[in-house]
Amino acid sequence: MEARSAKFRIGQVVKHRIYPFRGVIFDVDPVFSNTEEWWMAIPEAMRPSKDQPFYHLFAENEEAEYVAYVSEQNLVDDDSGEPVRHPRAKEFFRRDRKGRYKLDRGELN
Repeated sequence: MEARSAKFRIGQVVKHRIYPFRGVIFDVDPVFSNTEEWWMAIPEAMRPSKDQPFYHLFAENEEAEYVAYVSEQNLVDDDSGEPVRHPRAKEFFRRDRKGRYKLDRGELN
């Protein structure tokens, strides 16, 4: 598999292009790097290609906060300017005056 350059960056707020959730990116895999079981759980008609960047998000929807793993093809920029309420986002990022998320600490573990 050949890795492509990532379209989005760590600290960027994005939303899913189909499902109603959004989040801040905290890590990027240049290609799919999750389990085959996870991969096979995605309905075949919706299963994205593995040869694209996948993003780890501190994600949220109306009901909950969680960590999501999403393919690049399923993300779009979230230009709402609303802060992400996920509690882990505040542990690792700070928001600048323009509302952008900047890494506040070293590597995430």
